[in-house]
Amino acid sequence: MRPKIETKIVFLVLFGFASVIPCVAQGMKISLKNNTKAEQETKSQLERLIKTFDLSKWVFTNSIVVDEKTAIPHSHPVLTLSTRHLKDDDLLLSTFVHEQAHWFVIKDEKALAASIKEFKEMFPNVPSSGPEGARDENSTYLHIAVCYLEYRAMRELLGELTAKQIMDFWATDHYTWKYRTVRDRPRDIGNIMFKHRLVPGINSTRSGGRQ
Repeated sequence: MRPKIETKIVFLVLFGFASVIPCVAQGMKISLKNNTKAEQETKSQLERLIKTFDLSKWVFTNSIVVDEKTAIPHSHPVLTLSTRHLKDDDLLLSTFVHEQAHWFVIKDEKALAASIKEFKEMFPNVPSSGPEGARDENSTYLHIAVCYLEYRAMRELLGELTAKQIMDFWATDHYTWKYRTVRDRPRDIGNIMFKHRLVPGINSTRSGGRQ
């Protein structure tokens, strides 16, 4: 009897998981800026990743543009990705989630402002330009929240080891101070994020569990 019960449970779990992924994939609109081969391949790569992983918790805009000529991926006005990570699924997934996180954190400006206020108390001196920081001081503080969500998502989707490897790479690539800080102090930053309900899926002002 027990093997049958376990088989049924596994089937239900897998069926439920599989039913979520198509919903995200079907709603996604990915357009190409120049319709180059690299853009076409990146689109296929992203579509495969969206079908492979349950990203329902991490997607907040369905309009995506792939632009081979863009220097820096960005979230607004339309989420735009480059073709830089065509050979690396993990980095493309991480970049995609990072830009999606921008859409999430601005949904509650009051909570974001309160979080940034606490980040300023925790980190009174931050870089205000690249490669360590963002374009200005406020953007650097904003990116602490965004990069934390990116790290959290990668831990959930790819596991602790791969997530840390991704953060290690970004910490030598761009936003270097922010990624080092998020990698090294996730609990401290997570406490603030949870406190202000700036983590997807949090329904109470405080949530337990690992941060």
